[in-house]
Amino acid sequence: MDYKLLSKIKSPDDIKSMSFSELEELSKEVRFKLIETVSKNGGHLAPNLGVVELTLALHKVFDSPEDQFVFDVGHQCYTHKLLTGRYESFDTLRTKDGISGFCRPGESEHDIFYSGHSGTSVSAGLGLAMAKRLNKDDSHVISIIGDGSFTGGMVYEALNNGGRTDAKHIIILNDNKMSISENVGAFAKYLAVIRSKPGYYSFKAGTEKALSRIPMGKAVARKLYDIKTDIKNKLYSQSTFFEDLGYRYMGPVDGHNIENLCDALESAKNVDVPVVLHVLTVKGRGYEHAEKDPSIFHGISKFDVETGEPKSSSVSFSDKFGELLCEKAENDESICAITAAMGIGTGLKGFSEKYPERFFDVGIAEEHVVTFASGLAKNDLKPIYAVYSTFFQRCYDQLIHDISLQKLKVIFAVDRAGLVGEDGETHHGIFDVSFLGTVPDLKIYSPCCYRSLKADINNALYADEYSAVVRYPRGAPNPNVEKLRYDCIEYSTYGNTESDTVIVTYGRITSEGIDAVDALRAEGKDVLLLSLNQIKPIADGAYDILLTKRSVCFFEEGIRNGGIGERLGSALLERGYCGKYTIKAIENKFVEQASVSDLISAYGLDSRSMIEMVK
Repeated sequence: MDYKLLSKIKSPDDIKSMSFSELEELSKEVRFKLIETVSKNGGHLAPNLGVVELTLALHKVFDSPEDQFVFDVGHQCYTHKLLTGRYESFDTLRTKDGISGFCRPGESEHDIFYSGHSGTSVSAGLGLAMAKRLNKDDSHVISIIGDGSFTGGMVYEALNNGGRTDAKHIIILNDNKMSISENVGAFAKYLAVIRSKPGYYSFKAGTEKALSRIPMGKAVARKLYDIKTDIKNKLYSQSTFFEDLGYRYMGPVDGHNIENLCDALESAKNVDVPVVLHVLTVKGRGYEHAEKDPSIFHGISKFDVETGEPKSSSVSFSDKFGELLCEKAENDESICAITAAMGIGTGLKGFSEKYPERFFDVGIAEEHVVTFASGLAKNDLKPIYAVYSTFFQRCYDQLIHDISLQKLKVIFAVDRAGLVGEDGETHHGIFDVSFLGTVPDLKIYSPCCYRSLKADINNALYADEYSAVVRYPRGAPNPNVEKLRYDCIEYSTYGNTESDTVIVTYGRITSEGIDAVDALRAEGKDVLLLSLNQIKPIADGAYDILLTKRSVCFFEEGIRNGGIGERLGSALLERGYCGKYTIKAIENKFVEQASVSDLISAYGLDSRSMIEMVK
């Protein structure tokens, strides 16, 4: 496509003078650019297609970066990036050294906050707005948040706080009836009721806009607002939830009509209390395959634009976990599966269809899930919570107080453990081992293959007394892990057991260890690989092996500080180990975006690095 308009945009100022017809043409170019780029690089397509017109309207009405945009979750910021000087680099989206798929402050002054987790924009936006008020800064703060994020409790905490302020804070409620999967819960039903009265609110927004343009208009608007509220309450029996909290509610507005959006945003600018502007959009708008199946195209790998089919597919750990859980649930009616709006991503789609009465999607409410699961466990069910490692970080307090302290049994299937690749800093699952290691009575498994995964799930369900974590990486295992000797459920070995040098690791990079052992053997040096399947507690048998070795080389796909490498080394010293112990892990930093293989090499966790350490 010839990007006649898009290619000329170097900053948001370049769209200020565009007519609405030109903006409509620009929206078409933006959509094509999004589809073209994501089909090659992977990324979040459906959320971005749904907010093209909204983002254009925001940049036409407001003045970024003086007016600050806070995107929630941030995966819908692609159009924002195209309008803020990143068109020329957009083809590098989600690649090594390229632009991020989320907001990244170091990348542009227009990106205000890192954002990769849901429900943070209202809190952050309120803080920004209050700081502006204290600094006597009249510019605005706009939080753009989807209705899916309203299933998380942090949003309500922020609304409860913000409604009592006089902050210049505009909250754009992007209502597409979706989070990643279809929205669930009472708030989704509440929004459905509001959507049934769009004519009334459209009239209100138009009136406020007209009044804002005349002398004394704001004062008149405030008086009319009070009168209008009394009339509305008589007509509809109650005010909106937002108005009860102290916000001025506006909408619903057609989120794909740029002129109407601009009118509504102009009205919101002229209100002197916090505003909620309710915008209706279609997730995946403008691309047939994404509109038809927005959950699949929420976050997708490389795909064929014509057919919408992914260019590569294989059975992943997530898929295998879902299959195993269905098998177990067939003979055990006490098994329940829980997700925080991630049913498809965590492999639970089949379970949800086969056992709907035992499947719970609670929305984007990770903290709630854990305590909810504790209640299920207390009354003799076997809850399994499937969650991405990066989102499990939110559950730490509940895990300690509501699970461990209560001595309850909940199984945590921690997906995307370790490096995840192109989603970058906000999504790598490199912290879970360190923080989970502090929780009493919690057993942690980290399988490197499907055989271990099956054994771990079975153990967690039926052998372990208390709660257990089974953590596994994104994607499928390397076939070479089938070479392992499965000595016991706690660990496996490969190579010469009599060697005085041992490589120790766990999880995905076990395959790198196998390659290293094979390469060293070809050079005439025998080395043993010890792959830990159970990483907390580490089995006595594993210590027995290590205490006999002259050199132990430990490799960990996670943060070094508090990781298994440090704990194992300390335990060996306590047991009188006198040999050389070396750790290679991620040195307490946030990891950039790149392919998983590139990152494993960059952080010295590949077979070549293992060989060099052994030598």
